[in-house]
Amino acid sequence: MTTIRRNYPTNWLPDVFEDLFNGSFIHRPTATRPAINVVEDDKQYRAEVAAPGMSKDDVHIHLNEDGNLVINLEKKEEHKEDQEPARYLRREFSYTKFQQTLLLPEDIEKEQISARVADGILTVTLPKVKPTEKTPLKRNIEVL
Repeated sequence: MTTIRRNYPTNWLPDVFEDLFNGSFIHRPTATRPAINVVEDDKQYRAEVAAPGMSKDDVHIHLNEDGNLVINLEKKEEHKEDQEPARYLRREFSYTKFQQTLLLPEDIEKEQISARVADGILTVTLPKVKPTEKTPLKRNIEVL
């Protein structure tokens, strides 16, 4: 039995896709969006945003003109390793920026929203409006 040997490359197809997707044809964003958990109970909503390495000075939260909650996280760092009177052998810059707008439900007490950063988690507390005495939905309607 004779073995047939082919003289052309068998892996040309993956190379074509590697060149296409890893080249300059397609822009790959380097930023990622932090994970957000939203928890609801009877009294409030709670949004938990992953914010590792962030302090309260890196966080800016406000309500926009449409009444939506806007969360901005921004951290700038510069690490220098140099010796006088030498030139830079290594210098690193780090910059992280994130913005997320959350559409708020109607039952939020917007004046009571609070936030805190601890252990790499930004927690935004959104208290619900206190329930008022409602008329029951089930009732008889008199026909006139």
